[in-house]
Amino acid sequence: MGFDVGIVPYNPDGWGPPDTPAVPFLSGRDGSSTALHVPFAPFSRSDKLGRIADWTRNTNFINPSARSGASRDAVFDFALDDSAALAAAADNDSSFRLVDGKPPPRPKFGPRWRFQQRPQLPQRRDEEVEARKREAEKERARRDRLYNLNRSSATGGGGQGGNRRDAPTLKSSVDIQPEWTMLDQIPFSTFAKLSFAVPDPPEDLLVCGGLEFYDKSVDRINPKNERRLERFKSRNFFKVTTTDDPVIRRLANEDKAAVFATDAILSALMCAPRSVYSWDIVIQRVGNKLFFDKRDGSQLDLLSVNETSSETLPEAKEDINSAHSLAVEATYINQNFSQQVLFRDGNKLTFDEPNPFASEGEEVASVAYRYRRWKLDEDTHLISRCEVHSVTDVRGQRAFLTLNALNEFDPKYSGVDWRQKLETQRGAVLATELKNNANKLAKWTAQALLAGADMMKLGYVSRIHPRDHFNHVILSVIGYKPRDFAAQINLNTSNMWGIVKSIVDLCMKLNEGKYVLVKDPVKPQVRIYEVPQMPLRMITWKSLFLRKSR
Repeated sequence: MGFDVGIVPYNPDGWGPPDTPAVPFLSGRDGSSTALHVPFAPFSRSDKLGRIADWTRNTNFINPSARSGASRDAVFDFALDDSAALAAAADNDSSFRLVDGKPPPRPKFGPRWRFQQRPQLPQRRDEEVEARKREAEKERARRDRLYNLNRSSATGGGGQGGNRRDAPTLKSSVDIQPEWTMLDQIPFSTFAKLSFAVPDPPEDLLVCGGLEFYDKSVDRINPKNERRLERFKSRNFFKVTTTDDPVIRRLANEDKAAVFATDAILSALMCAPRSVYSWDIVIQRVGNKLFFDKRDGSQLDLLSVNETSSETLPEAKEDINSAHSLAVEATYINQNFSQQVLFRDGNKLTFDEPNPFASEGEEVASVAYRYRRWKLDEDTHLISRCEVHSVTDVRGQRAFLTLNALNEFDPKYSGVDWRQKLETQRGAVLATELKNNANKLAKWTAQALLAGADMMKLGYVSRIHPRDHFNHVILSVIGYKPRDFAAQINLNTSNMWGIVKSIVDLCMKLNEGKYVLVKDPVKPQVRIYEVPQMPLRMITWKSLFLRKSR
């Protein structure tokens, strides 16, 4: 069966079909005209032309009642076809972008959203850290300027407080004379690598003095139940150097050891890497013996305050918050505290010999001197005089105690108010003291270890008012075991003895004479100077021992 094209009318007037066709556009098999049934879709010239007819279409969507008559014309009828609409919709969907008009989610916790930390880029976090550091430095400088201004107005004088870590601020503890010869300088970095183990426990040769019993009621003191610090002007405290000790003289004559020192001198050597201020030790080589001494009025007789702190202290020596004034105040507090926490009922624990430095009938502080000997090597022994301050009964056994006091002079320097923090944040207070007074606490711990103390008591003493340096109150008393506290502050006993052993070995190689070991006021190192010898007629055994100092 052929395909009937139909009659194509001719248009003599131009292109396209004539305006009025003479014959039907398309006729069916029955001769009826179908031109009226051909759909016509108007279009503009800018529209794209689609299909004229589509024989692949699915005509099932047509109403069944009209399917018989319209199925043959369905290929031309796009009015009921949704493919064009779907294509248009697809074109529109490809260029359509959905805009989110919903409001942002509200935080779950209301106004606390500003405290929630959001993730930040590392660069931005570093910038904020640096900005906070700069702000802290500005605030510190502003506070220092304000303090210096108030101090000038109060004292009627000027003076600017600079950074005490600068070289002009820190001075040497002893004047280095031109005739002294520097033999060696040892940086503290070499001390950190040293280690030496001594036999434990050491040998007790002699114990002198007398001890009063500890009053356990002071352990219940707290900031809300503070106790006024008393003054003990009638009791004498002795700070006797090594060669002025009659017991050490006797032990040296009996050839009991080759090296002699005190616990204060040994602790200064053992904790030297933690020190900032300058100090000095006199070393005397007499025959095959070595004596470690201190000068009269030495820096070792005073307790430093805020030595390792980053906060600056006033430079004027007459200021109550200067380094020297605070050292004198701390020493005074420490002595009075060590006597106030005892039972003063006349009951004392006596030992082999009385106090070797006290006169008959003289009232002395509660103290016992333990002369102990350590073995450094096969040919070298060391004897040291070690102090304990009190005794107590623990489970039916006697326990020796050392008593020391930390002092608060102005909360703005430490940033921690003891009256507010001691009960609730005692660890934070101790951590601040370990940061500001690392050397002092390390030396106290070393002295307790040398003396074989069973417990070291630390008192927290504060001024009644920050500008009153004469009146103080006890806020709290806390006890620690020396070995546990040494581990807590990272004080290694093997390293301590390694430092002492290295200094002893170095000095044993020197010739007979007098030497001075000086901590540099600026650099972390110690220097050894040789002091010229006295004339031969003045060198006697008596001249090698210094005058007794108290």
